[in-house]
Amino acid sequence: MLKSEFIVSQLAIQFPSEDILLITARPVIKAVTNFKQVSKVLEEFDVEEQPKTMLENRFPNVKVIQSEVKQLKSKEHCILTGDGSQHVYEKLCLCAGAKPKLICEGNPYVLGIRDTDSAQEFQKQLTKAKRIMIIGNGGIALELVYEIEGCEVIWAIKDKAIGNTFFDAGAAEFLTSKLIAEKPEARMAHKRTRYTTEGRKKEAQTKSGAGNLGSALGPDWHEGLNLKGTKEFSHKVHIETMCEVKKIYLQEEFRISKKKSLPFPRDRCNQSVTTDKEAWPVYVELTNEKTYGCDFIVSATGVTPNTEPFLCGNNFDLGEDGGLKVDAQMHTSVSDVYAAGDICTASWPPSPFWQQMRLWTQARQMGWYAAKCMAAASLGESIDLDFSFELFAHVTKFFNYKVVLLGKYNAQGLGSDHELMLRCTKGQEYVKVVMQNGQMMGAVLIGETDLEETFEHLILNQTDLSSYGDLLDPNIDLEDYFD
Repeated sequence: MLKSEFIVSQLAIQFPSEDILLITARPVIKAVTNFKQVSKVLEEFDVEEQPKTMLENRFPNVKVIQSEVKQLKSKEHCILTGDGSQHVYEKLCLCAGAKPKLICEGNPYVLGIRDTDSAQEFQKQLTKAKRIMIIGNGGIALELVYEIEGCEVIWAIKDKAIGNTFFDAGAAEFLTSKLIAEKPEARMAHKRTRYTTEGRKKEAQTKSGAGNLGSALGPDWHEGLNLKGTKEFSHKVHIETMCEVKKIYLQEEFRISKKKSLPFPRDRCNQSVTTDKEAWPVYVELTNEKTYGCDFIVSATGVTPNTEPFLCGNNFDLGEDGGLKVDAQMHTSVSDVYAAGDICTASWPPSPFWQQMRLWTQARQMGWYAAKCMAAASLGESIDLDFSFELFAHVTKFFNYKVVLLGKYNAQGLGSDHELMLRCTKGQEYVKVVMQNGQMMGAVLIGETDLEETFEHLILNQTDLSSYGDLLDPNIDLEDYFD
């Protein structure tokens, strides 16, 4: 949805006499606020929900139609919506995002967190919970395990270390220590206006597999939510590594199975809030043969592109991940149809320092660039690939640390022909640099390092650093040296 708002705004400004339609199943739209250009490529911003009327009020040539898409007839250049209407287009951009991969469809105790409504449903369920299980190792899972208080959390991941999508084992170890420590006093929550409708709020995420998906959560989605269970303690997280879900049992099924569940592993104070004899609504058997009971399960195992409403009768080329393939002008294989954000798969030859990841930063960049491409095509002009696709750059926050990822931050695609430079100050910062042939290819910065702009410059310019020795020597002021 954020991509849609950017595309509509850009096109409305450039073509004030043309009608611009935004079709959305929700009564609200996502908008970027507090935008900050951190460096040439790196950017920070907040995302808030606004009523659709705000977009219509800003641009007289924009009309927002609240209805789900039933069918795309690309040969006829028209969209059929759930209210029975038919909308003809000259050019179309698909920004339907992605849907969560639920580990089990139709189970009332399995929740996926994807949009504002499902996040609020999660908060509601958490207030009654003594223990939950989180399955998955991506961004949502990382944020949840740190933010949840007053509730035991069993965190099951298929990898050896946490945050495998973003971090190596060293960075994971650095962050894991934060789960043991007491959380600092909560900052004042961001007070943002949230627009909802009662009908939508009543749709629980447990039913969302077959229903309409709302727009994805923003980069600070948990701000303002009270993620607290029934108990009076801060963190209580136990991590099960190298495992996946083998089977899920409802309470009666588990009783009949005669299997035994494990209590929550005792902490260093030898205290446990629950015992083995606790009767839980749902039980999870893991592939490591351990079984735990809990109040509910959070499925945070990633997303799949939400292409289903558009495929029937249309000849789209799909990527290996199921996304709509787009070229360097964000154009799909279907005439006059573009795509941006999580729904699409970038199929142009990428820069040596860029890779697609389904993140808010790339969604915003793709939406802005797709609007430029659509405008250029309408005017019969050519356009070069935007500079934002030269370098992968993402800034976020995990475990209350600022996290910056640049370029091939995990040595993606570099094979064994690379080396790593590391600097770690426990509880303060973790810096990793990926080097190849004396040149910087990527970096991970955790904490307030103030190195992001310098490293971005070194990666983009491919400066030969082979003669500089240990770049991460704390006695060397890199910012001044390479200014």
